[in-house]
Amino acid sequence: MNGRTSNGVPILRLGDVLVTGLLNELDDKSAVAFTDELTTRISSDGARGVLVDISRLEIIDSFVARTLMELTTMARLLGARVIVAGMRPPVAITLVELGLQLDGVETALNAELGMAALGWYQSAQPPQGGGRDTDR
Repeated sequence: MNGRTSNGVPILRLGDVLVTGLLNELDDKSAVAFTDELTTRISSDGARGVLVDISRLEIIDSFVARTLMELTTMARLLGARVIVAGMRPPVAITLVELGLQLDGVETALNAELGMAALGWYQSAQPPQGGGRDTDR
């Protein structure tokens, strides 16, 4: 697999965690394709966690909110934990103003904190022995 869904949304695998994101261009057809591909990948890759970065999402409507809730429910049924990361303040305000609650959806301030919640931590030191011989 090349890491992209049929609608062009990247789904990257980092160990047993899948990392993906949502953009503003999410329509009904692309949302269904995205959800289908992501749930298939959860199952086929044996993912125990999914990070959905929405930091590039400038607006949200009831459709996108419902898609996130359904995706979280499906992933949970497949044994994976979903964290939605990077929600912008205007998106949070819109959700509250519309009376939409993302029931069952875990959130994190940013992708780094979301990955930490899924058990991934940034190493404090760079990797040793990068494979380059600098003594020549």
